Amino acid sequence: MSLLRSAIQNWFLIGIVLVIILAKVSPNIGAKGGFLKPEVTVKYIGVSIIFFNSGLSLKTEKLTAALCQVNVHLFVQCFTFIVIPFLLHIVVLLLQTSPLEAHLLDGLRLLSCMPPPVSSAVLLTKAAGGNEAAAIFNSALGSFLVGSTAHVPASAIFLQLSSTVVLPLILGQMLRAAYKRKLERNRIPFGAIGSIVLLVVIYTTFCDTFSHREIHVEEMSLVSVVMLVIVLQAGLMMLVFAVSKCSFLGLQPADTVALVFCCTHKSLTLGIPIIKIIFGGYDGLSVISIPLLVYHPVQILLGGLLVPTVKAWLITTERFRYMYPSRQRFAQFLQV
Repeated sequence: MSLLRSAIQNWFLIGIVLVIILAKVSPNIGAKGGFLKPEVTVKYIGVSIIFFNSGLSLKTEKLTAALCQVNVHLFVQCFTFIVIPFLLHIVVLLLQTSPLEAHLLDGLRLLSCMPPPVSSAVLLTKAAGGNEAAAIFNSALGSFLVGSTAHVPASAIFLQLSSTVVLPLILGQMLRAAYKRKLERNRIPFGAIGSIVLLVVIYTTFCDTFSHREIHVEEMSLVSVVMLVIVLQAGLMMLVFAVSKCSFLGLQPADTVALVFCCTHKSLTLGIPIIKIIFGGYDGLSVISIPLLVYHPVQILLGGLLVPTVKAWLITTERFRYMYPSRQRFAQFLQV
């Protein structure tokens, strides 16, 4: 009985393992062009469900308040487009004399400049109980900023973001306003719905990863890139977590959760088209894409595995906020 209870409590982690195994067994089902057609079902329908679900579950006052959190927005955009490129540039310089192929190092440089994705960062933030509204705003803003400055048609990006993010979010908010009491009384499991969609995203992501057979690169270089990406991802998350808790930034624990995922995630959906535009027709295009192709599933897997830990930290921290009414004493607690 205790085993069943434990399985129920950790169903999301078990689900991650199962979908990865399924993706490995038969990757063609969920890969691009496969039976599930993730380029349509996930990219458009799945993302729309994510933001419609957010619109239904988010209190309007929270969404409005998040839009005014300039400190959070500045932190995300500066860390995404200044700090990470700077740090990865240093890493690439240090690796110039390593056995890694030059194309892989170029791929790391490009990876550092990518915006956060509009789906996984929001889903993970929601699953961990973080500032979902801030995650929504910054994920969409980052994608639009890069798309409008990287020779990717701004009209196409605006149309996609409007149809899959803004419109579903507004519709969700409208339905929430109309049926607020009924929604609160019925206690719809919005978090579980988001987690299920995230499992679908993880499944199709790994299907696509396992189906890539046309990329040819030396095995040790590939293993080295995978290990490097895991270390970089974990290191960046720890850095964001540590810096965002500094009292002078004026950030709340829920903001920290959103920052951990939004600042360190990179968009594959927008990243691959940008790489193809920059290196279109270039022989090393497939190798240059490897760091981003590796980073994408790693960020989702690592983020999913960390959700229970981050959520537990947030619950504990919020509980202690009431025990430490003084802002200074609470800041001291966060530093412990």
